Amino acid sequence: MTVKELAAYLNINERTLLKLVSDGALPGVKIGNQWRFRKVMIDAWLDDQMLGVAPRQVEIGSATRAPRRMLELANCFRPSHIIPQLEANTMIGVVEELAALANGLGLVRDKNWFVGALIERENIIPGAVGNGVAFLHTMYRHPEQIVRPFMVFGRSSRGVECDALDGRPTHLFFVLGLKFQELQLPWLAKLAQMFARTEATGAVLEAPTPEAIFEALCTAEKTLFPSQSRD
Repeated sequence: MTVKELAAYLNINERTLLKLVSDGALPGVKIGNQWRFRKVMIDAWLDDQMLGVAPRQVEIGSATRAPRRMLELANCFRPSHIIPQLEANTMIGVVEELAALANGLGLVRDKNWFVGALIERENIIPGAVGNGVAFLHTMYRHPEQIVRPFMVFGRSSRGVECDALDGRPTHLFFVLGLKFQELQLPWLAKLAQMFARTEATGAVLEAPTPEAIFEALCTAEKTLFPSQSRD
C-alpha cells in the first residue's frame, strides 16, 4: 500500500500518517524516498491496538473525531442486548448464540455470515484476553452487513475454555458489530481498559439481571472515564 492508500484506509490525512510512520508508531518500509506498507501488518497492528495488547500509539480518526458521546457504550448497547446465562459450552456455541441475538434484534443482515466472520477472526487471533473476558468481532469493517454499530453480551457462570491468555475459563463475552472505524477503535480500547480491572469483572458476574449487568457496565465505564459520562 502507498501512503495515499493507507491514509484512506485509516481515515487520517497523509501528513499525520507520515509522522506516525517516521516516529515508528506504524509498521512500514522506505523504498528510495517512498514509504510502502503491507496491509496484513497494518491489520495486525490495529488488532493489537483494539485489544489493548500493545500500548496505543495513536487515536485513529483523530483528525475527524466523532463527538465524545458516540464513544459511550449506551449508544450501541441496551439491556435487551444481553444474554445473562449462555447455554453454550464451546466458543463456537457462544458465537452462534450471540450472533442469533444480534440477528433477532435486527443488528445484522445475515446471521450465518456473522457467525462465519466471527469464527474466521477467532481462528486467527483468539478474542479471549484473560481475566475471564473475551472481545469478539470480525476481521474487517462490514458496513453492508452491519445495520448500525452495536455490542451484544453473553455471560457464562461456569465458564468456557477459549484459549485465553491466562489459561483460565472465559465468563464474559462481548461481541462487537464493526461499522465505523472512528467509533470502533476507541470503543474496543475502552472495553479492554475497563476489564483490566478485576472489580469490573466481578461486578458483572454478580449482577442478577440484564438490567443490573447493563448498570454494572455503565458504572465501570463512568468510573474509569468520568469525563465521558453524560451530563
